[in-house]
Amino acid sequence: MNLVISLMVLAAIALTVGAIFLWRRGGPRKQVALMLLLVLVIAANVAILIVPTSDGTTPISQKPT
Repeated sequence: MNLVISLMVLAAIALTVGAIFLWRRGGPRKQVALMLLLVLVIAANVAILIVPTSDGTTPISQKPT
């Protein structure tokens, strides 16, 4: 599961760099906005998985039953 989170973070970084690059080159604003929206969705999913709950455990560290 750590591999998946690492890939999600790398994808978010790559999308952010790509959106900035596209925006500076005068690309379509809609595409830039959608790329940045996808970055927010990925960041929210990563945060859901790694932020500890009230009892101190993270959802990713819990074993499925």
